[in-house]
Amino acid sequence: MLSEDDRDLMREVSRYLRRVNELGEREARPSRTPLGDLISEHLATDASQVSVVQEVIADHRLADADVALEALSAEGAGTLLGVGGGEQRHHHGLAEFVSNSHVRYAPGPVDYTERSTGPDSSKRVVSLGIRLLHFEGSPIALSQRAAVPQFGRQTASVEIMAAEADVVTRFLETLRRTMVELSVLRGKVLSFQPTEYGRDAGATFVHRPDVAAEDIVLREGVLEEVVEHVIGIGAHREALSRAGQHLKRGVLLYGPPGTGKTLTVRHLLSATPDTTAILLTGSSIRYISAAAEIARTFQPAIVVLEDIDLVAMERRGSPQPLLFEVLDALDGLDGDADVAFVMTTNRVEMLERALAERPGRVDLAVEVPLPALPERLRLFRRYAQQLPYSDAALDAAAERAEGTTGSFAKELMRRSVLRAAQEGRPPVDEDLAGELARLLDSRSQLTRTMLGSGEPAQPEPAPQRGASFGWFAGSAGR
Repeated sequence: MLSEDDRDLMREVSRYLRRVNELGEREARPSRTPLGDLISEHLATDASQVSVVQEVIADHRLADADVALEALSAEGAGTLLGVGGGEQRHHHGLAEFVSNSHVRYAPGPVDYTERSTGPDSSKRVVSLGIRLLHFEGSPIALSQRAAVPQFGRQTASVEIMAAEADVVTRFLETLRRTMVELSVLRGKVLSFQPTEYGRDAGATFVHRPDVAAEDIVLREGVLEEVVEHVIGIGAHREALSRAGQHLKRGVLLYGPPGTGKTLTVRHLLSATPDTTAILLTGSSIRYISAAAEIARTFQPAIVVLEDIDLVAMERRGSPQPLLFEVLDALDGLDGDADVAFVMTTNRVEMLERALAERPGRVDLAVEVPLPALPERLRLFRRYAQQLPYSDAALDAAAERAEGTTGSFAKELMRRSVLRAAQEGRPPVDEDLAGELARLLDSRSQLTRTMLGSGEPAQPEPAPQRGASFGWFAGSAGR
């Protein structure tokens, strides 16, 4: 039987163990950091008890987010702080910055990164920082950060907390709208490229080309038809919208390499200086979803898909070729979207079946064929503008060069000048004829192929404007 002293001892031990457990639980519970105290003071409530709402930002929209947050911070008398706490800050979010048992986060220097805002301009944007501001009279705290793939953070984001949940909702709506209104992407020419970390590098800005209509040599009416469909429809967007007609359109330019498809695209971009354009070529077409989102957001827009045949049969682990993903992206846009998709291909036969199975995505197919004699005469004169060749020599060369392209004509002029330079004299008609004979020789077949030319072609029938295959029949208006 226990004595009273034994019972007292057991009660003391029990009280001691309860106290140890309480202290252990208190130590394990996250405590507010110095940064959390500052945020709590701004919010006028315990920030550790406030929910955090995250908005994921595509990395190519980080500059837009920074511009918008700067504008909203200026309106709301905002303060910008950094996060001090070593590399752990790249792994933690706003909630951990506020309360943390292991890292005592405190205000520190703001982290910045450089982002392009155009082909020749850039902006210093916040890559990790805390903004304290007021919105509609209510205090808000948010973290702004860039993607840091080396630390496992694959996307940019904004994390927001406020005492009232509906304030956060309205702030996010305003932020999204302001990002669109002040975007650095609108009206620019963009492309996408992968990075060493396997994610999008974001939008790479490209200089808008300067190609006039007179710089393009195509059969009569071809360029005018393409321009009318891509640009002309957009010029009448209001009338079409009132009549309930669709604005979204798709154009396919097809024909052998070197015939002027890319030059035609460059002219379209030149003729639309205020239009947002996204260029995707070959493997970069896998970014079609991001391109379509940019086009939808920053209308009017042109999405160029060059050499689309290169991905027509790319499977990417799916039974559907990547081309079908492209066609699905076209479907994802509303009919009233002022967006033109311009596709080019050197091998239309690879696309015919796919487009037949998914009709209605393309409403105009235009052949850009090998130049006939009238076009070759113009091409030879164009590339020989500064050279002392006679009209007779140029006419004779153009007649002999049947089945060749503009690229062939350009290379011919370069070779004839080089031949004369090697002999230390100015070029003469014989140089032009001699180099033409070399290029047309059977031993130069591979060279001609690489220039987009092949064996001399048979006379071609006059092209039909808006030429279409069977799978385009009835697709207009879809």
